[in-house]
Amino acid sequence: MHHLRRGALLHDIGKLGVPDRILHKPGPLDPEEWEVMRRHPVYAWEMLSQIEHLRPALDIPYCHHEKWDGTGYPRGLKGAEIPFPARIFAVVDVWDALCSERPYRPAWPREKAIAYLIEEKGRHFDPAVVQAFLEKVLKVAEPERSNG
Repeated sequence: MHHLRRGALLHDIGKLGVPDRILHKPGPLDPEEWEVMRRHPVYAWEMLSQIEHLRPALDIPYCHHEKWDGTGYPRGLKGAEIPFPARIFAVVDVWDALCSERPYRPAWPREKAIAYLIEEKGRHFDPAVVQAFLEKVLKVAEPERSNG
């Protein structure tokens, strides 16, 4: 838990390497700006991996943008290749982002954010982590899906 907490606190430290003009841009990023933004996990690894007592916490800063289906970044890890702390934090990070006001959009209602997590199970997120987050943290049951 100690390393999970440290990793969560440091998850976006790599954004120190991203120019302010990109970080504070009020509108959508262009493809070149996204390329720079997607390097922030690598910048985090480069900054922190030399600090021995932080190495056990680096799974989150380095891997929190990996996706369950392998389409994430920076390494395109898939499924269980993604370190478990990063799989947990990915759900928490997206939940926080969706439910918080942003300069470019209002916060989502809780129900819409829950629906998004459910929709992204098996694509963006580890299905077991989403299920645990819904049940244990949010204390909601996943809606039944019809097969017809």
